[in-house]
Amino acid sequence: MNPLFPVTASALSLALVALPVRAAQAPVAPQVSASNDAVSGAAMQQDPVGGIGYADIADLVLSAPIIADATVRSTSKIKAAEAPNLAPGLVRLYVEVDVTALVRGADGLPPRIGYLLDVMPDSAGRVPKFKKARVLIFARPVAGAVNQVQLVAPDAQLDWTPTSDARTRRIAKDALASDAPPVITGVGNAFHVAGALPGEGETQIFLTTADQRPVSLSILRRPGEQPRWAVALSEIVDESAAPPAPETLLWYRMACALPPTLPERSTTSLEAADATIAREDYAFVLAALGPCGRTRKI
Repeated sequence: MNPLFPVTASALSLALVALPVRAAQAPVAPQVSASNDAVSGAAMQQDPVGGIGYADIADLVLSAPIIADATVRSTSKIKAAEAPNLAPGLVRLYVEVDVTALVRGADGLPPRIGYLLDVMPDSAGRVPKFKKARVLIFARPVAGAVNQVQLVAPDAQLDWTPTSDARTRRIAKDALASDAPPVITGVGNAFHVAGALPGEGETQIFLTTADQRPVSLSILRRPGEQPRWAVALSEIVDESAAPPAPETLLWYRMACALPPTLPERSTTSLEAADATIAREDYAFVLAALGPCGRTRKI
């Protein structure tokens, strides 16, 4: 550990000790802006082994008030006796990183910060080496400790890759946009209106949201054609409504939140035949969205 940062192991375990900032260094300022899209879709295609997927990164981004691109300066092992709540088999490290860029953080960050990280040793008992590794960290501030942060999850330190960096920046930007889609909490009522021809009709399914903003699904059926569907983020479904593009915040909100089947309560006002079609149309939407792809436990 750098001698400029004297902290006891027990204090580190509580992540409550503020480390001094060198006066010659200025805080790293937030950098969430359109210019942060420099790592484009082309760069993502050049990095096919992106590791963690969109949904997993979105989970971290949306729960982290601080997101930083950083390089690991040092790690120090903390004794098990001084590591409260350490899961069996894991080793707790105190990690110091030099902050390269602050993707999110309203108050900025010092150029060097520290945090605790629990890791699993390999079969020979060796602890992973992180020194000089470039990482993305997803964290929250520690009260009274400007040089300390707390990871929002045990796996909230990621290896930096062009893909993970691009996804993180894009999601952070999209989440702050004025037209960011609402958090979807469930499914409300469903309706189906049959058309004049056999096999023709339209289903509308209303979704519930955390802030009561309207979101609805419309599925249109015509004889001999594949059903078409769209999602509307207003009371009126107009011609501009369309399905969400994959790996967008609206797609994530839907694919990772909607239940696997249409709830029975959503069709209580429908005739049996109309309820059956509504359930089929809902299943069609889920299939079109595809799987959420989440692999993390949240």
